[in-house]
Amino acid sequence: MTDPAGLWHRLADSSVLLDGFHALKHAVRFGAEVPVAVTTDRQATLALADELAPDVRRTLDALLSEVPEPVYASLVPRPHPTGVAALAVRPSRAANLERLARVERTAPVVVLDQPRNLGNAGAVIRLAAGFGATGVVTTGTLDPWHPTVVRAGAGLHFATAVERVKVEELPPGPLFALDPEGDDIRGLKLPDDAVLAFGSERSGLSAGLRARADHLLSLPMRSQVSSYNLATSVAMTLYHWSAAGF
Repeated sequence: MTDPAGLWHRLADSSVLLDGFHALKHAVRFGAEVPVAVTTDRQATLALADELAPDVRRTLDALLSEVPEPVYASLVPRPHPTGVAALAVRPSRAANLERLARVERTAPVVVLDQPRNLGNAGAVIRLAAGFGATGVVTTGTLDPWHPTVVRAGAGLHFATAVERVKVEELPPGPLFALDPEGDDIRGLKLPDDAVLAFGSERSGLSAGLRARADHLLSLPMRSQVSSYNLATSVAMTLYHWSAAGF
């Protein structure tokens, strides 16, 4: 590529920023369309691919363009320690919504109800991808494709369906909402088509979502402890779902 910086500037406003080697690795691994990828040290990046991601090494070899460090720094809001960045095409919203709406799902959908913390949202998407969840949807104002969320998700937005919806547009399936007043989750097996809803750490579930819930569930926790981190709650719930399959 003769002018990766020029192509970057033309595409940046309409693309998803992949910040760092691991974000690029995951996006490529899960089929993202990546029109431009840059690195400050091509040889070092490909050596990292040989060590950590040999399955995508050939693709990265074809994608990566080496640029001087000042050029790289001018393209990203905050340089990553690996000196790697790329732009990807955001998946079709229509395709994601169709995937989320399938009624014979083999894995749950995670709902973040009016989340506030961008980093926590990204951590949840990373968790959901790791467990093979069908998708992660958010309600409220937070954009789940915000660059900070994508950075925290390490590029794994491309491994699961990620969208923002209204409460009345939630995917079909039995809605299990996590709430301190709910039944102990250990007494219930979660179905594969479950919709698992989590409120924000500060405010909990919104009244609208709580009213729509088919079941209220609680996580085991000592009485002296007020709450878990959002990502921890999601991890515990997805583990409970996955463990029932063994």
